[in-house]
Amino acid sequence: MIQIKKFTFNPVQENTLVVYDETNECAIIDAGCYFENERKELDSFIAGNKLKPVRLITTHCHFDHIMGITHCRTRYHLPFQIHPDELSLVEQAVEHGDRFGIPMEPLDAPDSFFQEGDRITFGNSYLQVIAAPGHSPGGVVFYNPEQKLLIAGDVLFYGSIGRTDLPGGSYNQLVDNIKSKLLALPDETLVYCGHGPETTIGFEKKNNPFLT
Repeated sequence: MIQIKKFTFNPVQENTLVVYDETNECAIIDAGCYFENERKELDSFIAGNKLKPVRLITTHCHFDHIMGITHCRTRYHLPFQIHPDELSLVEQAVEHGDRFGIPMEPLDAPDSFFQEGDRITFGNSYLQVIAAPGHSPGGVVFYNPEQKLLIAGDVLFYGSIGRTDLPGGSYNQLVDNIKSKLLALPDETLVYCGHGPETTIGFEKKNNPFLT
């Protein structure tokens, strides 16, 4: 059974997730640990629960979601995997951080890529890759149908949606993807967002002003 530990990291208050199961293998999703104390908090949880990181993936590659990638790659000897349409954001991370007044170190190129329909496996579990660009050029969400669990990144928030005024964003594309792909999931699907609290698909259907 999949379990999730959420950390809220960095000056942009981004949600980093450690997703694991009974085998203790885990995936680190959207590693945003920026400050040294945040890196220690992440490492302490992994060590304290005797977890074995085997995946380092992102829903998208805006700078606040990749601040901890180099740390996780180095400490856990993990390959870094993204959607190929996010590569430009990795390459421009320093520039984008500067725009927000947040210094960033350059990141090495990703080690591999995933595509829509792929499965991200760890332990006895998996997450399906669903493409949902609009907030970013190659944004994805990760879904486990058995547990009705969705990791939405910045595609969908509690009562809101991701911003679309950044390079590569498209409001119409984002809303279309949410309506056609995310709202088609069961109402009871639990949604972990890239910022802020969790929500459910059913709640957003009824209450999200961007999706009516």
